[in-house]
Amino acid sequence: MEDPNVAALLNQGSTGWVKAMGFTFTKASADEVEVEWTVRTEHLQPYGIVHGGVHCGVIETVCSIGAAISAAARNPKAGAVGLENTTSFIRAVREGTKLRCRAVPLTRGRTTQVWQAEVLEGDKLVATGRLRLLIVDPEKQLG
Repeated sequence: MEDPNVAALLNQGSTGWVKAMGFTFTKASADEVEVEWTVRTEHLQPYGIVHGGVHCGVIETVCSIGAAISAAARNPKAGAVGLENTTSFIRAVREGTKLRCRAVPLTRGRTTQVWQAEVLEGDKLVATGRLRLLIVDPEKQLG
């Protein structure tokens, strides 16, 4: 079930890397997370195309948020951290391009989840990725 207020809350509370990248959440639920942004100079590598780390980072962001929303249904204190990020770069994009990244779950277990995401320019695939996540209780120390 999609709650448009979750996307609005994420946009209002945007900090750190998400804010610096200029991401705007358009959907956020346990079943789907989506962000949009327009490619700016700070997204580019020296050849004038989007840096692969931006694609990896946006995929990790949308998948992690979806997994955390899903995990919170079981335990409101639960969160999610990435264990493995596999991202493939399909086509290069340049400054001024509007992109969208959409993530959906593949598996949602009690301790781990796997989410899949696509970065799109309109209907053209730009990058795709899969993230394996650990569900954590912030009251328990990691590591």
